[in-house]
Amino acid sequence: MHNELTKVDIDQMKAELAHRQSLVPGLREEVRRTREYGDLSENDEYRCAKREYNKNKSRMRYLERMIETAVVITTDSAADAVGLFDKVEIYYPEDDESRTVRLVTTLRNDVLSDNISKDSPFGKALLGHKAGETVIVHVNDKVSYPVKIVSITKGEDDPTLPISSY
Repeated sequence: MHNELTKVDIDQMKAELAHRQSLVPGLREEVRRTREYGDLSENDEYRCAKREYNKNKSRMRYLERMIETAVVITTDSAADAVGLFDKVEIYYPEDDESRTVRLVTTLRNDVLSDNISKDSPFGKALLGHKAGETVIVHVNDKVSYPVKIVSITKGEDDPTLPISSY
């Protein structure tokens, strides 16, 4: 499976990868230094250093794979339709509540900040629709709910939106 990412996503991953690569010598040295403390079965410093080293290497592998398999997409969309990075004011008729969300790539998904992945059921339901339309969000075979698109504010790829850490 390929991840659909923007050029900004890939640039952010490359920057993080370069940073993590610069950490490797120091982390490796810390593992070597703490290993000299003696009995490894009771050496918490060594275990912590090894855990940090492995965590960094794991994240580097993840970033490398993401960069290699990414399909670069554009953020272009029709002027009156919901597209990537647009802020969308929605209304939940069943709850009589409104909220504003922004559709983002999966790498910058953060539900607590109302940044919703375009690949989530919610994002898929909104993408390409226009203000005034009511769409049905299909969570699974048994659960779905309607939302009304109240307004759309066109947006663009924001490099200040962080990529997910894990």
